[in-house]
Amino acid sequence: MNTLSYKTVSANVSTVQKNWYVIDATDMVVGRLASRIALMLRGKNKPDFTPHVDCGDNVIIINAEKIKLTGKKLTDKVYVRHTGYPGGQRFATPKELLKRKPFAVVEEAVRGMLPKNRLGAKLFRNLYVYAGSEHPHEAQKPKQITLNEI
Repeated sequence: MNTLSYKTVSANVSTVQKNWYVIDATDMVVGRLASRIALMLRGKNKPDFTPHVDCGDNVIIINAEKIKLTGKKLTDKVYVRHTGYPGGQRFATPKELLKRKPFAVVEEAVRGMLPKNRLGAKLFRNLYVYAGSEHPHEAQKPKQITLNEI
C-alpha cells in the first residue's frame, strides 16, 4: 500500500470556511435545539472537523422567547449563579429567566453543551440569540435552516 497516496487533513484557522445560519426557535424544545446548535458551533457536522480548532459556523437564533420546556422544568428547574461575594448564591427558574432575559435560557443550554475551556468560550462567541424575530446580521446573508436539516 502506498502511504503517500492518502493524507489526514487537519483544518486550521486559514482553511476553515464559516457559514452563517438562522434558526427560528418558535415552539422548539430547548434541549433538542441546544444540542443541534452546539453541534454546529463545534463544527462536528462538517467533514473536516478538527477537535482543537474553531471550525464551526456562526448561528443566529431568533424568537428565543417562544421556546418550550418539557415536563415541569419551567417551574422546577433551577439555574444557580454566584456573585463572588460571601452568601452571594442566586437562584432563578426558567419562568423567571424568560420574563427577565428571554435569550438566557437558550444561551445557558448551549453553553452547557460546549467544551469547558478556552475553545468553548471562543465557540460560544459565534452564537447570537435574540428574543424577537429581528436580528442585525442581514449583511452576512445568513441561510435559514430548520432543526431537521442539521
